Amino acid sequence: MNKTISIGNRTIGEGHTAYIIAEMSANHLQDYERAKRIILAAKEAGADAVKLQSYRPDTITIDCRGEEFMATKGSLWEGRNLYQLYEEAYMPWDWHEGLFEYSREIGIEIFSSPFDFSAVDLLEELNAPAYKIASYEILDIPLIRKCAKTGKPIILSTGIATLADIERAIDTCRSEGNDQVAILKCVSQYPTPYADLNLRTVPHMAETFGCVTGLSDHSMGSAVDVAAVSLGAHIIEKHMTLSRADGGADGAFSMEPEEFAAMVTDVHNIEQALGKVTYELTAAQKRGRKNARSLYVVEDIKAGDAFTEKNLRSIRPGKGLHTWHYEEILGKKAAVDIRRGTAMRWEFIER
Repeated sequence: MNKTISIGNRTIGEGHTAYIIAEMSANHLQDYERAKRIILAAKEAGADAVKLQSYRPDTITIDCRGEEFMATKGSLWEGRNLYQLYEEAYMPWDWHEGLFEYSREIGIEIFSSPFDFSAVDLLEELNAPAYKIASYEILDIPLIRKCAKTGKPIILSTGIATLADIERAIDTCRSEGNDQVAILKCVSQYPTPYADLNLRTVPHMAETFGCVTGLSDHSMGSAVDVAAVSLGAHIIEKHMTLSRADGGADGAFSMEPEEFAAMVTDVHNIEQALGKVTYELTAAQKRGRKNARSLYVVEDIKAGDAFTEKNLRSIRPGKGLHTWHYEEILGKKAAVDIRRGTAMRWEFIER
């Protein structure tokens, strides 16, 4: 069992900051320069990596109008067959080399989701540092095996997977001697309703499979991603586009650069806030104790007068005796004259 994985020079897992992936998917809109702008925007927004999808329409499905080849009813793509959808969404094969070079040039990690053996071969030629298995491909054991054999980290999305499916995919990687495996909680619904996310599964997956866990999120906004990190997610993957108004197959549920940057900031802020289990006071808290309640004389007292509920009170600040001595002092007599507003001291009590 491996509780960390390494992609490039980043270690991902317990004790390390969350690894944030900007998913380009189809948001390039078949425009190479736009693809480069998305990569740059991801870098500027604070993403650790940008992820592509590597397939061609005929390597992922066939051009057929049969009912089972049509997009799901009620989805964003209803009425279109899968081949048409992927024909619009796929990234041209000859873009990969240039986009890999550009990403490395500006200093952001880049890898991809391969959808068939030829895509793995292409990505190996480009020295991809990791492989992401998309949710629907978690059932493609030969594809997972081929990726695992490279020895590179494998990130598995679980958007349509049962517990047994996840176990089989992980076992496939480990059977090839590859324990650099991470699993992402995911729901393959676009956008995902909050009630369907079940984020408490994230720490359960970590415990069950002994893997780095994270979230591949298709919900709107960033609240879910921040919550996932608070539950132990070490990877966050989120679709990114330049503008939702530009359209595209995935545009409607993608983040714009400013939103993505805000999410990155929120995720890293919550990581700092989570901190560690400790009851040690910070320097500010120690200073703050000076303003806590303590015992004060609140009326002028003459020597020989008794301390009463009327002339002795627990108030701010904290210069006097601790409040736990209150009942102990009541009824005792003053050894000296004491002015109103004086912090209580033991020497004020008659012996």
